[in-house]
Amino acid sequence: PAAINWQETTIASGDNLTTVFKRLGLNATDVYSVANTSTEPKALRRLRPGEHIAIYLSEEGKLAQVKYTRSTLEHYLYERGDNGFEGTKVVLKPDLIPTYKTAIINNSLSLDANRAGLSQAKIMELANIFGWDIDFALDIRKGDAFSVLYDEKFLNGEKVGNGDILAATFSNHGTTFSAVRYIEKDGSINYYTPDGKPMRKAFLRAPLDFTRISSNFSLHRKHPVHKRIKAHRGVDYAAPRGTPVYAAGDGRVVASGYSKANGNYVFIQHGGKYVTKYLHLTKRLTRKGKHVSQGKTIGTVGSTGYATGPHLHYEFLVNGVHRNPRTVKLPDAKTIAKSQRDEFIVQTVPLLDQLNQRNGMLIAQVNLHD
Repeated sequence: PAAINWQETTIASGDNLTTVFKRLGLNATDVYSVANTSTEPKALRRLRPGEHIAIYLSEEGKLAQVKYTRSTLEHYLYERGDNGFEGTKVVLKPDLIPTYKTAIINNSLSLDANRAGLSQAKIMELANIFGWDIDFALDIRKGDAFSVLYDEKFLNGEKVGNGDILAATFSNHGTTFSAVRYIEKDGSINYYTPDGKPMRKAFLRAPLDFTRISSNFSLHRKHPVHKRIKAHRGVDYAAPRGTPVYAAGDGRVVASGYSKANGNYVFIQHGGKYVTKYLHLTKRLTRKGKHVSQGKTIGTVGSTGYATGPHLHYEFLVNGVHRNPRTVKLPDAKTIAKSQRDEFIVQTVPLLDQLNQRNGMLIAQVNLHD
């Protein structure tokens, strides 16, 4: 039917099918007949703000079609037939075009990556891939650099979104880390080093969403409240109150409580060897005895206990001994199974070749200008 005969509305917060249909001049009978469609009825129970619903009326003024659009690539079409409404799910396949971006960090990762054309979501995705090797809160330096190859999605020549990161490199303090996408047999996506070691390790280097940082690891420092030299057995991550704090690795919560010095705290045991501690939280979001997975939010940054301003104090113990979480040697992840080796090579070598080719072209251009 011609677009002119369609009436459309945008779903607002708190909307359901009844409120949307009422706004479009329809009645309760219409709601009932569409909601009880024999196919795809569940989709209409999960309306989200910002999505669209459009209706088409017949010449007699009767509801004939309903189009529920979730995104540019996904919509549901409900059409009146002899036995009531029938729904069809329509998923459009976009063209995937690999895109290359690179930047040298002069100000901050966010600012320089943004200037290079990366969205905030892609910057966080990049940081998440390398977050087991690089502490993005404390370790980023002027002169660090990255290059990334990722898919952009196009439909009829128009960009409709971004796809996966395919391959990336990050140079930090003169060490270059490389990662490449691998689609597992079950369809899940993981990132590996070019020689088949998972990027995912047992522990994250920085267990929070980072912004600004206060004091570094040192065994000779003045405690900010007591003003005397006191061993500071961990890292302080200064961040706004309420910033999510993550479990650095899978484990069991062995303590979750409050003390005068530590404020709200959570301690997690990871196997027999490792313990991580998180102090001065505004809120604790887990309790003793709970199993937590890596990256799960266990609390929020605060300034409870002996703390001058909002920050996370993070400690890392190996066999009961405090170690610097930023430099401690972590257990190596196992290389990809031999049975998957051939498939790994088939998938990853072309992606790495593309990235290396683009990086090489850039180096050649730089040399030409020298």
